[in-house]
Amino acid sequence: MPAPPAERPDPDHRPRPARLWRPRRVLVTPAALDFAHGRAMVARAEAMGLPVERLSANRLTGLRDADPRQAYIAAKATLAITVAPPTKLRLQPIPPSADWRFDLAEGCPAHCQYCYLAGSLQGPPVTRAYANLDAILDNLAAYAGQGAVTSASAERAHEGTTFEASCYTDPLGIEHLTGSLSAAIRHFGAWDAPVQLRFTTKFAAVAPLLDLPHNRRTRIRFSVNARPAARYEGGTDPLDARLAAMGAMARAGYPVGLTIAPIIPVAGWEAAYAGLIRDAADALAGIPDLDLTVELITHRFTPISKTVLRGWYPGSDLPLDEADRVEKRTKFGTVKHVFPKPLMQAMRAHLTDRLARDLPAARVLYWT
Repeated sequence: MPAPPAERPDPDHRPRPARLWRPRRVLVTPAALDFAHGRAMVARAEAMGLPVERLSANRLTGLRDADPRQAYIAAKATLAITVAPPTKLRLQPIPPSADWRFDLAEGCPAHCQYCYLAGSLQGPPVTRAYANLDAILDNLAAYAGQGAVTSASAERAHEGTTFEASCYTDPLGIEHLTGSLSAAIRHFGAWDAPVQLRFTTKFAAVAPLLDLPHNRRTRIRFSVNARPAARYEGGTDPLDARLAAMGAMARAGYPVGLTIAPIIPVAGWEAAYAGLIRDAADALAGIPDLDLTVELITHRFTPISKTVLRGWYPGSDLPLDEADRVEKRTKFGTVKHVFPKPLMQAMRAHLTDRLARDLPAARVLYWT
């Protein structure tokens, strides 16, 4: 069956209504209800007509299943409103993206067959949204001026201390249920210091963010891929919706970014990625004072992530054959399977060439 024609960005530059995640279960712990933000998230869920289960204890139980696929399905349909543990307030650097990582939530409602959270998070992939938002945001001030990743880079030091909010979640994908991302954007907008909030998303529901007082201290990056890879990105907004949302955010004065990831040598990859970059250029055409970055991330997997992903997506044709990869050792001694060096060099040369040709204003931050 031929693929349906791709939707193109609205010529009036208005973001179209995006799909909104409706979890089948919303759980809330007693501790979360002690916080105004926790109660506000409950109110949002109930306003959407979602049943909310008020738990009798703060521990999430009953989420495991002997069948990993069934456990995955149930967990992916669950939002848990909880309290971030104290460990979440001890920030860690997250190279090469940002000086520091902080978490508004953990888990993601999308169904990407290459999900990099597979093997990174413990237990079923429930999405946990944190009720103690004020403590999370107030904690950031202690880390301003202390970064050693982007702050130590001559090319990126002008960004100020950078804080990454999408390491373990897609905050825009759950924003209609949490409101946490809008609060973070307002927090950074009012923070009179050289700081930057960063997050990446595969969703397009940016309308609530357009008029926020961001003061250009938030960079939203849109995670995009070549069209043949769309079949690996279940539960996300279509590519053209994301590109239209990127254009809308740039027109609202936000710094924006493209996270092209994970780069996969699909059939005809040269033309496919060239087309992606042209489409992004079309979405950003004519925007004054455009501040655009690009991050280029190739696909890789670990033995653990492969096992988890095969359990979650048993019918996937995502290429996970070790014979087609080379091993790369991390500083922790673990193994990642990456593409061979000649292929990596060819893909890097091709994408950077097309970016220079079609998006000359873009700053390429890194290739990995």
